[in-house]
Amino acid sequence: MLTAHTIKVLQSLDKKKFRQKYNLFLVEGNKIICELFNSNFKVKEILSTDPQKLDRTDIPITHISENELKKISFLKTPKDSVAVCYIPEEKPWMDKKIQLVLDGIQDPGNLGTIIRLADWFGIEQIICSEDTVDVYNPKVIQATMGSFTRVNMVYTNLVEYLSKTENVNVGTDMDGENIYTFEKPEKINLILGNEGNGMRPETEKLLQKCITIPRFGKSQSTESLNVSMAAGIILGQLFSK
Repeated sequence: MLTAHTIKVLQSLDKKKFRQKYNLFLVEGNKIICELFNSNFKVKEILSTDPQKLDRTDIPITHISENELKKISFLKTPKDSVAVCYIPEEKPWMDKKIQLVLDGIQDPGNLGTIIRLADWFGIEQIICSEDTVDVYNPKVIQATMGSFTRVNMVYTNLVEYLSKTENVNVGTDMDGENIYTFEKPEKINLILGNEGNGMRPETEKLLQKCITIPRFGKSQSTESLNVSMAAGIILGQLFSK
């Protein structure tokens, strides 16, 4: 049985301050947990209603009840297992030829989807502003479907970074160049802004090129696209050339 203290600690990991305090985050569901085994993430322990399905002898696995799983899960419909993982130390990093740069993305589902998109297109690194939602938020982890194990996430001061990077800073703007005729630079930072407010003025000042996704529908009701949807369209077009 899980102690009341253990349950309380695990339940607190939906908040960033407690993830930082304990240096832990949760991964739910056997499918995503199995992605951890092929990554550099260290698993502290796994709590499972059916340990035999995971068949691991190198990681402590505790058999828990369905009721205990419900108490520690952040999902509406809890899955079979929960892995308690250590948050890794941030390692030295350098520019990649193509990167996503996120300026104040707040929705966990959007960040998770963007990480999954990056993984799909082979983008190894995402640079985030310091106020972008935390990658170890349970909703972000779940939305990545395991892609967080393959994409390096960097949180930094964007103005400082964008001022010195050798990549071409490219952002979206309604008056920007048509994405379907845009020539992709050899080294590119694709910058995506906050869901409601877009990029900050200080970020916009550092753009070297602007692009837009033209609207083909006659209705003017749709003012903009969801940021993760826009990212998918732009990446699909950039990689088609």
